Amino acid sequence: MKVIQVLPELQGGGVERGTLEIAQYLSAHGHESHVVSAGGSLVKELEAQGSSHHHCEVVAKSPRSFKGVFQLRHLITALQPDIVHVRSRIPGWVVELAYKTLPKHKRPARVSTFHGFHSVNCYSAIMTRGERVIAVSRTIADHIEQAYGVENQKIEVIHRGIDPSYFDSASVDREQCAALRQQWVGSGAKAPVLLLPGRFTRLKGHALLLKALGLLRDLDWHLVLVGNHEENSSYTQELQDLTQQLGLLPKIHFHGICKHMPLAYAAADLVLNVSTRPESFGRTAVEAMGMERPVIVSGHGGSLETILKGETGWLFRPNDFEHLAEILNHAIMHRGQWKLMGEKGRQHVSEHFTLERMCAKTLSVYDSLLQ
Repeated sequence: MKVIQVLPELQGGGVERGTLEIAQYLSAHGHESHVVSAGGSLVKELEAQGSSHHHCEVVAKSPRSFKGVFQLRHLITALQPDIVHVRSRIPGWVVELAYKTLPKHKRPARVSTFHGFHSVNCYSAIMTRGERVIAVSRTIADHIEQAYGVENQKIEVIHRGIDPSYFDSASVDREQCAALRQQWVGSGAKAPVLLLPGRFTRLKGHALLLKALGLLRDLDWHLVLVGNHEENSSYTQELQDLTQQLGLLPKIHFHGICKHMPLAYAAADLVLNVSTRPESFGRTAVEAMGMERPVIVSGHGGSLETILKGETGWLFRPNDFEHLAEILNHAIMHRGQWKLMGEKGRQHVSEHFTLERMCAKTLSVYDSLLQ
């Protein structure tokens, strides 16, 4: 099988990581893997895994992308791939225009992946043009059906997956884990450590969580905020001001970027995802469960498909900080359940949300088109 994946660039992020995961899986199973993008820091890693990278201007809404149309047409003509897998909207339009210049019998089967809730318009509708549309959750599949009128049989739900050998608490160095925890909250701290990983944007719900914890200031706990708080300094300052207003300064810790997330999950006791808008999938909660950590998540979006309520974690009403406080209070008061919930979470992820499962189902989509 010969597959071309097309995306804007390879700088980092969920779309890029998913592209590399499929590319590596293709190469490891004897298929020919090609990736088309405007380049980036992940190109060397991609090529080291056995895939070929082709530089093409598919990154911006500009006349430069029209150059990409002819580059891609030439590449398809030369390689004669079986599948072209579109990962984003600009590449979707480049592929569409390139296809229009090719005879129908020379157009490879086309697959696209909806990674999130795109704005509903003609520009976004390009992601529904392929023979198959992959949705990263049932929530996204419902969005595609309702917003674009795509027939259900054309949509394939393939949840994102993690590598359980990487997100494995047994593989974490205990001394490093203890050192990180001490770096976060100091030595001798017995209170549970709550972890909120994610970008410092309003959508991630930092302020919502701080307000909820403001109602629980008399309980013993620490909250660690992991993420690049320098990328949005004004928002970070708002959060620090709110922390002071709520009287939470000794309990809130702005840690910054953590390059080894399994270590961060292992150093925490409870992991949160409190996004104010629905997540298309909610990867951090799945990673945390893989690390045997119970989770608390907003009860909307893809999280409804990954969390077993009351078994691997808790759900709260989205954007309701008072309900979040109730759930947090309940969780902290029942810390004795956390170990069992963590073990259940690990089992749940191993059965439903592994990288192997995601890649195998994607190749099954390719196979079905070639049949």
